[in-house]
Amino acid sequence: MANADPSPLELELKLRLPRPAVRALLKDPALATVRRGRTQRKRLVASYFDTEDTRLAQTGVILRLRREGGRWVQAVKGPSDGRGGAGLAARPEIEWPRGRSPQMPALDAQCLVATPWRRELLKALKRGLKPLVTTDVERTSVPLVFPDGTAAFLAIDIGEIRVEGAEALPISEVEIELEDGDVEPLYRFAQTLATEHPLTLEPKSKAERGFTLLHPTVAEPERARDAALDKKTNAADAMAAILRACARQIEGNADGLVADDDPEWVHQMRIGTRRLRAGLAMLRDFVPADLLAPVAADARWLARTLGPARDLDVLVLETLPLIFKAVREGGDDAMHTPLNTFSERAMQHRVEARAAARSAVTSQRFVQLILGVGALAASPRLGAQEGSPAAVALARPARALAQPLLKRRYRKLMKRGENLPHVPAEARHAARLAAKRLRYATEFFAVLFSRKRTRVFRDSLTRLQDVLGTMNDAEVAAQLAAEVVGAGSTSAAMLRGWAAASTSTQTAALARGWKSFQRTPTFWDRG
Repeated sequence: MANADPSPLELELKLRLPRPAVRALLKDPALATVRRGRTQRKRLVASYFDTEDTRLAQTGVILRLRREGGRWVQAVKGPSDGRGGAGLAARPEIEWPRGRSPQMPALDAQCLVATPWRRELLKALKRGLKPLVTTDVERTSVPLVFPDGTAAFLAIDIGEIRVEGAEALPISEVEIELEDGDVEPLYRFAQTLATEHPLTLEPKSKAERGFTLLHPTVAEPERARDAALDKKTNAADAMAAILRACARQIEGNADGLVADDDPEWVHQMRIGTRRLRAGLAMLRDFVPADLLAPVAADARWLARTLGPARDLDVLVLETLPLIFKAVREGGDDAMHTPLNTFSERAMQHRVEARAAARSAVTSQRFVQLILGVGALAASPRLGAQEGSPAAVALARPARALAQPLLKRRYRKLMKRGENLPHVPAEARHAARLAAKRLRYATEFFAVLFSRKRTRVFRDSLTRLQDVLGTMNDAEVAAQLAAEVVGAGSTSAAMLRGWAAASTSTQTAALARGWKSFQRTPTFWDRG
């Protein structure tokens, strides 16, 4: 049995590229400047093995036999690594050469035992493994070297994915795989290519697409996940992990937002974008403006595009049904006609807002945003100059960054929340934003502190924010009515009345939530 690679981590950017655009990309001057050898072309035919019910794939482990020209290679890929996200696929991979043969060799079970995933693999082996997915691609590979010495390969794969009983799925994609060095040059190179060519993000591997083709499932929106941090993590690495986690949520909802009408795709991408902006805001005192500003501007652009789509979803799907119900129960028939008119116009505005969001997500600027986040996260010290005060601060434990930041955000909320149940809408809105920023910071760094104390604080803050969010939804509905049918319209007047009534009924809940939050102990000074 051949020896496995002791440090087998595969890092690659995965991007879609329409077939007609391949030739132009290969002729791009930017590619010529970093090419370090001859272009090679090779046919790759791979079989992916699993149990009939794809138990192995469900654990995140991929088992493959691939013919590369005349030789066979057996490979196992483990679950995605925490360094992935922002367009980067990061998976541990172990390969074994299996010789040359016109026929596919049998799997070498001894190789499987030598991997960190032997338990999953042996269970699958006992249940019965067989090739379920086949990929057949023509790979054009270009070796690259960047000015800092980083070596990589650009591979363009054209072909298809096949499973029994389904139509073949075309493949046309670009992979930029790290061979040696740092990931940041790969991101910068991809950004350069994306300015000239119709590249989009490809969040799934060939195997994942194949197994989905084999067993179609209903895709679900990507929700926020905590970054993998521990108390030994330094501030720079922690913030890089947080940025990648935010980008994963944004890019994970892109395909669903474009293809599906479920409003949750927009909602979750908007949450991811807000979290990203909160993370970027934390870096203002540490990251050079020329690195931070372009990413922050793109994040702000996406937030402004998603905002109307989400607000109109809430208006049409949640607020208006409640108002119609209240009108029916009140027997006020005269209000049906203006409400119906407003509802029809609001639905049209919603369609237009969703189209704008879809256009944004399929644009080059969206790709640049995700790649820009990845490049920033991959930059040494997040771009801070070595030896600078910012670099020194970022080299400290993440808790040293988190504690003063959490304190500042907490103080700001306490100041904004003075007499909160009775302040005007503008002040209440400012308090809601402060609560949101504190909540995101709490979520980002919670794993660095006591789980129990953090959970109590998070729960209290969430309850407060939920009440503030309900009140804000009513106020936004009134603002949208003025925009859609005019501030002087009957419908706008009705929505203003609805917002006032909603605020009045929620005041007691807000008072309870604020009082409870004031009594909740903080967690960041308690270990």
